[in-house]
Amino acid sequence: MSDLPHRLRDALQDAGFTYDAVAELLGPLAHNALSRNETIPGRRRTRGGTPLETLVRLFLLQTPVPAAEAEAALPGLVDRLAVEGLLEQSVSEVAARMDVRPYATEEQHLWVVSDLTPGLDGGPQRVGNDYVLGISPASTSLAQLTIREPVGSSLDLGTGCGVQALHLATHSDTVVATDVNPRALVLTRFNAALNDVADVVDVRDGSFFEPVRGETFDLIATNPPFVISPGTGERLVYRDSGLPGDRVVEDIVKAAPSLLNDGGWCQILANWVIAEGVPWGERLGSWLSGDVDALIVQREILDPAEYVELWLKDSGHHGAEDYLRRYDTWLSWMQEQGIEGVGFGWINLHKTTGGVIETLDWPYAVEQPIAPAIAAWGAAAGHRAVAEDRLVVRDDVVQETIGAPGAEDPTEIVLRQQRGFRRAFRADTVVAAMVGACDGDLSLGQIADAIARLTDADSEQTLAACLDSASALVAQGFLSVGG
Repeated sequence: MSDLPHRLRDALQDAGFTYDAVAELLGPLAHNALSRNETIPGRRRTRGGTPLETLVRLFLLQTPVPAAEAEAALPGLVDRLAVEGLLEQSVSEVAARMDVRPYATEEQHLWVVSDLTPGLDGGPQRVGNDYVLGISPASTSLAQLTIREPVGSSLDLGTGCGVQALHLATHSDTVVATDVNPRALVLTRFNAALNDVADVVDVRDGSFFEPVRGETFDLIATNPPFVISPGTGERLVYRDSGLPGDRVVEDIVKAAPSLLNDGGWCQILANWVIAEGVPWGERLGSWLSGDVDALIVQREILDPAEYVELWLKDSGHHGAEDYLRRYDTWLSWMQEQGIEGVGFGWINLHKTTGGVIETLDWPYAVEQPIAPAIAAWGAAAGHRAVAEDRLVVRDDVVQETIGAPGAEDPTEIVLRQQRGFRRAFRADTVVAAMVGACDGDLSLGQIADAIARLTDADSEQTLAACLDSASALVAQGFLSVGG
């Protein structure tokens, strides 16, 4: 690798081209407009000619800038970047041929090079089959999902431009990043060098798990090409696997456990088929082996027509001459396959000996990043409460009571999380009293005995009720096991 990534990094730092600085420069109106692929508000905010404004106009707004301003923002680099294909220049102007975008984790500023964002200001949306997607809602969703505990080895399966690899490099001794798109591999190597983690990230060419055959990892993160479509001969590599239906996701789920070290995680952003007459959780559960715990969260469901429309627009076919034909072909294929809907969500596999499976239909708001809640679920999975347990109610849990005004007793008690998944748990007075006493000082047996005496109830029945509810509350993150 040449010194270009490091020199570009220095120039971006000197210009203050960071996520926070760009957001402040653009302001909420222009920043939000740019997220909708509209650039006019941003252009109006970046007319001053400073290096930061120049870089925003050049790379984010895809607006040609005067050659002198480009040279001031990227001193000594314009010709070199043009030769390497990141810029193009005329006598008086410089334009971007690649997207260079500031990005940030909680710990550091990052930059990501990818292909230009299509469709700005209603322009052409079509992309080539080797298109390399940049930072997207999917990549940020996976980043928020991925557990950030220190690990020895990580795998970014289907790396694209390397966004997940950059994240993984912050808490992994080594990261392997794989892809079948040669342009993606080039950009991932460039981005690793640009962000000074090239010595951590090992970029490999190959399909799915082939480049890592015989290796194991502590963490696998993947946003695979999961789009469910008929085989028409065309393939956008960043989203189409070439396999039928949701086979790509099924294959990853089945293969991943053998590539995980004990205690390791595989976290997948995925689509899956909702087949006629088959509960979605039952279908996905059939893919699992007994050596992993699995938390599968369905965040959204699209009907077949919505799904076809979404991805035809993504590929730039909406409004094209062949749009109706493509729509009809795709929709007909889904109906022939008995697909009544498509689920979007998260598949989390934890290498254990427990075989606990939870499928959660959860379209509700969650706290982001959701990764700590996933890790907590993994720590609690399979725990069965016993009388000797000393449990602690988590500090984000609140109790809501519902009843008629002036009534002595509530008609309903709800325990509700303020963080993580923000789940709710309907409780009776016994369970509410038990949770209220869970501060780690008393065992569940002692708490149940006290409740039985106060309510003049059978002690064995009260203990059984407390243990059953405590197991569910630990599993769902309302209670944690204390000392």
